[in-house]
Amino acid sequence: MSNVSINRVVLSGNLTRDGELRSTTGGTTVLTFGIAVNDRRRNASGEWEDVPNFVDCVMFGTRAEALSRFLTKGTKVALEGKLRYSSWERDGQRRSKLEVIVDDLEFMSSRNGQGSYQGGAQQARSQQASEPAFSAPSAYQPQQQAPQRPVQAPPSADVYDEDIPF
Repeated sequence: MSNVSINRVVLSGNLTRDGELRSTTGGTTVLTFGIAVNDRRRNASGEWEDVPNFVDCVMFGTRAEALSRFLTKGTKVALEGKLRYSSWERDGQRRSKLEVIVDDLEFMSSRNGQGSYQGGAQQARSQQASEPAFSAPSAYQPQQQAPQRPVQAPPSADVYDEDIPF
């Protein structure tokens, strides 16, 4: 039997606060933010209710700097990363926290719910149905192109939340 452990986390939730950008003394960019993820369980009367879990998240480097302006309170995101446990002592009391070191982040909705973010954060969805969501530079375009199909926006993320039984 091997002694292998896996430390991977995949979460989807809403930001509880705007991202906060800082730099270490060594010059590394650090972005911290929090998300709320719901845990669905039955209450004392037997009815289903959502119970929030609040998760602290950290991202490092140039991606952290690029994403910082898009991470605002209420934005729905999906992220993947690993757990990191930290402990310290303050005022004679032992303290600890568990946070997610984010490797990948995808925006699930914009703050106003109307579309996706533009820029380096995520490929923007087409504003018009006739525009393709992505177009390669002309050097990479095939000589004969098939007709473009309209890009359809996926249904609102809220539709899925109600359908999940847990």
